[in-house]
Amino acid sequence: MTKLAIAINLERCTGCQTCVVACKMQNNVPDGMLWNRVIVEGCDSEFGCQGEYPNLSKRFVPVACQHCENPACRKVCPTGATFKDEKGRVEIDYDKCIGCRMCMAACPYNARVFNWNEPVRSAGFNYGHKDVPVRPKGVAEKCTLCKERTDAGEVPMCVRCCLSEARVYGDLDDPNSEISRLVREKNAYVLLPEKGTKPQVRYYN
Repeated sequence: MTKLAIAINLERCTGCQTCVVACKMQNNVPDGMLWNRVIVEGCDSEFGCQGEYPNLSKRFVPVACQHCENPACRKVCPTGATFKDEKGRVEIDYDKCIGCRMCMAACPYNARVFNWNEPVRSAGFNYGHKDVPVRPKGVAEKCTLCKERTDAGEVPMCVRCCLSEARVYGDLDDPNSEISRLVREKNAYVLLPEKGTKPQVRYYN
């Protein structure tokens, strides 16, 4: 078995948004849409802080598809467009997606976006990996764990470009992998464990 995943060191994340831009460029994400976001813990805005002046604190939390073992999005998809592949990634078959957006309502991580209109790219052309599918109007989309890169044995672009090396990618089913070691040693945790989705993305300090 294989269970590809990412672990994120929140103490190293500086909120620089490089992972956000790298993801967008790699995956040809249209204007006005993001697959990867960096939020501020406990705040409604990426510009917020916790506490009261002068005692303020701020911790950045990158959030994308959690590639759950028990994905809520898959359970509600009426066409089977959302599926788990053999490497543990949650993927979307865009040809099967009918745009009902049930998956978006079910996802507790707000990880999916929707093409309400014909996708617009300010560059005026498609960009990113040549094998990334171009999504049409009327389908849901999200982080694929850079399927095209990871299928070729490379790391996801957000991991490749993280300036503070806050991200580690690997196989959670391999007990000897770096990500498995970090999960054990750092007592890494998941977001919203009470939802029962069993995310494969882990966080640690």
